[in-house]
Amino acid sequence: MKKNFKTIMALLLVFAMVFSMAACGNKGGSEEKGGEEAAEQGKVLNIWCWNDEFQSRFNDYYPEVKEVAEDKSTTTLNDGTVVKWTINPNEGNNYQDKLDEALLKQADAAADDKIDIFLVEADYALKYVDSDYTMDVKEIGLTDDDMAQQYQYTKDIVSVDGVQKGTTWQATPGLFAYRRSIAKDVLGTDDPDKVQEALADWDKFNEVAKKASDKGYKMLSGYDDAYRTFSNNVSAPWVDGDTVNVDANIMKWVDQTKEFTDKGYNNKTSLWDENWAADQGPKGKVFGFFYSTWGINFTLLGNSLETPEDQGGKQEVGNGIFGDYAVCYGPEPYYWGGTWICAATGTDNTDLVKDVMLKLTCDKDIMKKITEDTQDYTNNQEAMQEIADSDFQSAFLGGQNHIALFVEAAKKIDMSNAGPYDQGCNEKMQTAFKDYFDGNVDEAKAKANFEKAIKELYPDLKTVNWPE
Repeated sequence: MKKNFKTIMALLLVFAMVFSMAACGNKGGSEEKGGEEAAEQGKVLNIWCWNDEFQSRFNDYYPEVKEVAEDKSTTTLNDGTVVKWTINPNEGNNYQDKLDEALLKQADAAADDKIDIFLVEADYALKYVDSDYTMDVKEIGLTDDDMAQQYQYTKDIVSVDGVQKGTTWQATPGLFAYRRSIAKDVLGTDDPDKVQEALADWDKFNEVAKKASDKGYKMLSGYDDAYRTFSNNVSAPWVDGDTVNVDANIMKWVDQTKEFTDKGYNNKTSLWDENWAADQGPKGKVFGFFYSTWGINFTLLGNSLETPEDQGGKQEVGNGIFGDYAVCYGPEPYYWGGTWICAATGTDNTDLVKDVMLKLTCDKDIMKKITEDTQDYTNNQEAMQEIADSDFQSAFLGGQNHIALFVEAAKKIDMSNAGPYDQGCNEKMQTAFKDYFDGNVDEAKAKANFEKAIKELYPDLKTVNWPE
């Protein structure tokens, strides 16, 4: 991260942490060497996140869970420790803003109020990793041997100068999830290998989009569906010094999306809106969706059901279009998202934090069980290869062993161009060009709107360069 990205807030945090550690000693870790007993661990574990995904993984798979409160606000462990969950939605930078505010108060917070664990996403992980918000996982107690089976990219993205500041239970390669019934109508087959042949590059993908349109279908639901396949294949990071460089591959997304919009190949939706979700369900007429690992089981499956699970519906063929999806690689390898567990500097629960990280990100048996139960793709290469080589089947995907595809896709993940500005740049790019796709502004105005928005979000960025 460039030093000019470190805000006044981060500097204040550094000073606060330094003075706190000097005054209080290494609370929560081991005391000075020489046989003295370790510091007493806290009895409240505070975990901050933006949705209930990690909460469900923790409650369902952490072996020390004793009971979960009816409202799920707390979890009690076998040793009596109370886990308190603070969940703030991600939209509009809300989660980061509230987390930053709390971390500034960390040094002076009462022991039971200190943040012990907080979760970060790939798009802004470096903001926290390259700061004193987070602790080295080696300092927490994890070893190279503990993490030997984790995908290297999942370690690289939360490392600065060789120091790893987080760990994750999941890897997030992306695939293209398509409707079997629509593929049969458009291509004459729903076989994943044959569908992949038809979608092997963007030219072929566009040809299928026309065929789908001729049959009365949309190729994609909205403007943002293909975005990650382009943004993950850029030639350089978004920012160099104080300059934003818009990659040529981002503009390829703009051109394709404009073409799809003008020709009626998409349904003019945006990620996460109601129409986008509905397009994935029984009444949808969309050929397919780009999704990474978590999206298939965490979002697509739920949207496919006619009767939601919270209304008594079951995950079974006959409920909506459960069983009508399959996956293939699509035109380009990509990843999307991922959630990392970070230990907050100042935690008084280092022993417990270590155990959570060890069990939920390094334990092969637990990783394998999560995948078998939930179809999430977990961060253990040996466990995933075992499932890929087995007779594992996803009922949701019509009996397909999609883990075998994820194993191959994961090998192609490249995080070398990830940076601390990714979330803001990606979001502002998609927002600025939505007006262009809608026909409300021309391309020049959309570019100007992006430049204005990005400079307001990141005042330290002075220039925006566009490809020739």
